Formats: sequence, C-alpha cells, structure tokens
Amino acid sequence: MSEKKLFLLPDLGEGLPDAEIVEWHVAVGDIVKLDEPLVSMETAKAVVDVPSPFSGKVTRLAGKSGDVITTGAWLAEVELDPNLPQRADAQDTGHSHGHGGGGHGADKGAGQPVPDEPSRDDGDATTVHASDEGGELKADEGAAPKQDGDAGTVVGAMQSSNAVRSEQAVAIGGVKAMPAVRALAKKLKIDLARVRATGPDGTVTMADVKQAAAAGTAPVGPAVGAAVGAASAAMPSPIPSATTAAAIAAATPSPARAIAPEGAPTGKPRGDTAVAMDVDDPIRGVRRNMVRSMSQAHAEVVPTTLMDDADLHAWAPGEDIMVRLIRGLAVAAQQVPAMNSWLNAKEGTLRRHTRVDVGIAIDSPDGLFVGNLRGAERLYPQQVRAELNRIRDGVKNRSLPPEDLRGYTIMLSNFGVFAGKYATPVVVPPCVAIIGAGRLHHAVVPVLGGIEAHRIMPLSLTFDHRAATGGEAARFLKALIDDLQRAK
Repeated sequence: MSEKKLFLLPDLGEGLPDAEIVEWHVAVGDIVKLDEPLVSMETAKAVVDVPSPFSGKVTRLAGKSGDVITTGAWLAEVELDPNLPQRADAQDTGHSHGHGGGGHGADKGAGQPVPDEPSRDDGDATTVHASDEGGELKADEGAAPKQDGDAGTVVGAMQSSNAVRSEQAVAIGGVKAMPAVRALAKKLKIDLARVRATGPDGTVTMADVKQAAAAGTAPVGPAVGAAVGAASAAMPSPIPSATTAAAIAAATPSPARAIAPEGAPTGKPRGDTAVAMDVDDPIRGVRRNMVRSMSQAHAEVVPTTLMDDADLHAWAPGEDIMVRLIRGLAVAAQQVPAMNSWLNAKEGTLRRHTRVDVGIAIDSPDGLFVGNLRGAERLYPQQVRAELNRIRDGVKNRSLPPEDLRGYTIMLSNFGVFAGKYATPVVVPPCVAIIGAGRLHHAVVPVLGGIEAHRIMPLSLTFDHRAATGGEAARFLKALIDDLQRAK
C-alpha cells in the first residue's frame, strides 16, 4: 500500500495564525510533483504560492477557495509516488509551523493517522480548524481633499516573512501570472487563459486582467471553473459578476494615499458600496490582521497624546509634505531617541535605534498596510520620494516584499488628507511612538506690526508612557516642529 502524507500549512508570515485559500492549482486525483505550485494563499498582506513538499497523487484537500486554514493544520494529503522525486524527511524545506504544530518542517505529520475530517465542499466560506495535528485558530482613487498630494490613515502592524513566497510568475495550465494577478482574476471572474498577456515572456499582468474585465472579453465559463477543481469552482464571488469599471475599482487594491503625488485626482468614489451590505461577512486577510494588531495595541500600550501646530509659512511653493514630515521625524528621533525605540515589556528592555525606519500608514480597499521606509536619516529628499513611490506601487499591486512591511522603528499617519486636525493615533508594539499629521489649514497669526494668515499643520504625537516620559515626548514634538518650520 502506498504511503500517504499530510502537508500542514506552514507559517507564511512571522507568527501569522492563518491564511485564506485563494485558488487550488491541483484537484483531488491530480499528480503533483515536488515543489510545483500547490495552492495560492492570501495572508495579511500578500498572495503567495505554496509549493508541494511531496510528489504523488492528491487524495484530499482541506478546503475550498475562501476558506481560512489555521497555521499548522492539514492543508493537503498526497499519496507518495516512489517513481517521482521526493524530499528526504530530514531535508529542511524552510517551512515553519508557528502555532500549535508541535514541530517544524513541511513533513510533520507524515506517517501519522490521517484525520477523518472530510474535504470542505459546502458553499459557505468556513474557517477550517486544525484536527489531530494541533494548531490553534489564531491585508484607489479616493475622494480626498488635496493636501500637497499626500495622505494616510491610522496604523496597524503587518508582520510577515519570506519563508514560503513565490515572487516569480508561475505557469499553471499554460498561463504565466503572479499569485496576486491570479487573485485579482478570481475576484473579477476573469479566465486568465483568455486574457491577452503583455508582460515579459508572455506573463499576464494586473493591467491585462483589468483591461479584459473592462472589455468583458474573458469571462470565466463553466468549463473553466471546473478546470481549477471543484473546490475553487464553488467559491462565491465577493463582488457583482458584471465586469464593469466600477467592479474593477472595487476589487483592485488602490494606490497608497499616504504617498500620492501632489495634484492627484481627488473626485472618484472608492466603490465601497460594491461590497455586500446588511450581511455578516467574515473578516479576512489584511483586515483580520488589523483586528489582531489593534487588539494587541489596546491591551498592551499605555497611550498618551500631545498635540501642537507647525507654522509652514516659510515653506517655498511646491514643498513635498511627506518628504518634509519624514525628514522632521528623522531629525527629532536623533535628538530624542526615546521616541524611536522598541519596548519589550515582558523582558523589561528598551531598544533605542540609531537608524530611523518610518512605518508609513497606507490606506487601501483591502485594509491597512504599513510600509517601512528604511534609513530615513540618511536619505536625500529625492531618495525619500522615490522610496515612497516604490512602497505605494508595491501596496497597489500587492507585490511589496514582506521585509518592507515590518521592522519600522517609528510610525507616521497623514490622516489629515481626509479630515480631522487632531487625533489619538494608535501605537502598535513594539514601537513606542506614532506621529499623526492633521488637515492643513490657514489661521490668523499675530506678527510684528499686525496679523497674517499662515498655513498651519496640526500634529498629534501618541507615545507609550511606559517607555518615555512626558518631557521626552514634548522635546521630540518640539524638535519635529522646529524642523518643519524651517524654510528648507
């Protein structure tokens, strides 16, 4: 009798407790080879292809498209084929079961009794819990007022790793595309095999899928839906099936508001009304991680907020507000390092950083992202802008590397582009501080000999009072304001 092995869902990000099935690349009864794409999974901020750790016949799949699988729970069962290449049991695959898996490596569970839980074929999206293997259920064009072209939101933490991640386009069924492109095509009900590919080496790009959806030239038919397996064919579409421009806008990740160029269009609605209304939708992906990180922040941080204004009267026309904010943060962090720190309350340690890695809050229809702009203290203004644009594009296409979504030392939220002068932005551990920039406005200011109308930027500094004193926070805010009020 051939040996059957279970493949347990590895940790697709540092400590992420689960991931959502986007699309199976195999069906029960298919032959899969070692390291071939097995399934596309969506984590808190990325769509990743998970390769098969075995060669053989697929005998069971743990769920269907839309199901959430717990890290460490069984994902697929494969009947090994001795005539095909196999990875030695002791060979490290780089997969890690971070939650309740009881061990490491993708081969954990091999040779153990197979649990009796059947594959999920029901029509409702379901959270699939771990069975005998253990595992505990533990990521546009907005209507926004102009604020020198930059915008942002409050911040949530996004943790990830590249333990299992496919950054290259993978050919499946004769179609070469990135995992994020396949996920978009799935949402828009587009048949990738019928899309005209314009990318390198015949790769289907995001733009190709959007164009096909707008033109209505590549809708998924019944035969195509069956070809990807019964598991994915049963998935209900989260958006209306009409492939209109409005549907595309609702399903496509949008540009990062925190880093839009000055003068960007501000009038198009975000299409939020395209989502299901008056129903209890499950929280998934980026928003699921946002729930966790905000809950952690509320439970662990002792927040205190200071508020003040920066007078921008000395600025030259056309100043890049985000570049100036980041420069001011870097200057203030070097003068008062207590704000540019990580607190480990459990260990009783405080790490003050020499580098200034700024976590930029980025708003998108998928949820909240935090991109890491590294080494802000040593970048020229043009380099800062280039990095901001790179992060924006990476979030828009869901292609930003995991290392660019973690490890920031201080946080920035430019919420004022939407509304609000002052706020109490949320500090997410282990960071100690976050700066919020409010809506720019003009105010009457007394000057020698009379009064003038000056442009004002409201600022809100929230800090963890366990890690810093009120004096340190006030000195940091003063240093930031002093730099912002400089002419250059």
